[in-house]
Amino acid sequence: MQPKLSSIAFILYARDVSRTEHFYTEHLGIQFTRNTGEDGSLWLLAKIGTEVEMLVFAGAPQPGNTPGIVFGLGEGGIETVVASLAGAGVEIVTPVSEAPGGWSADFKDLDGHIMSFYQDQSLPKTLPAVRGK
Repeated sequence: MQPKLSSIAFILYARDVSRTEHFYTEHLGIQFTRNTGEDGSLWLLAKIGTEVEMLVFAGAPQPGNTPGIVFGLGEGGIETVVASLAGAGVEIVTPVSEAPGGWSADFKDLDGHIMSFYQDQSLPKTLPAVRGK
């Protein structure tokens, strides 16, 4: 199944979220919306153009975990997409899991890069299979 991708986002893990916000605002003019996680931690969201989002979460930046690339599933179907990839032999790193406001899953591409899918919680997690694709 080939999903309908609607957006792309990248995620940065930062030691100091406020300091990171200041850097990107001061030097690149990126305006963030401040958000509070369920655990009370600060996280940032910025829209860049009409289809790209930048998210910043507190964490220890390490090669391989940041930046993270996330493909948005505009019609939902995350469980269907992940099952299709697994059926094709693609390594699923993180199965479909709850994420803020929706669902996410991680997989490895052919070169071992970890990529993610995200869909809003209002969309269906499964879609009918499309034959011939």
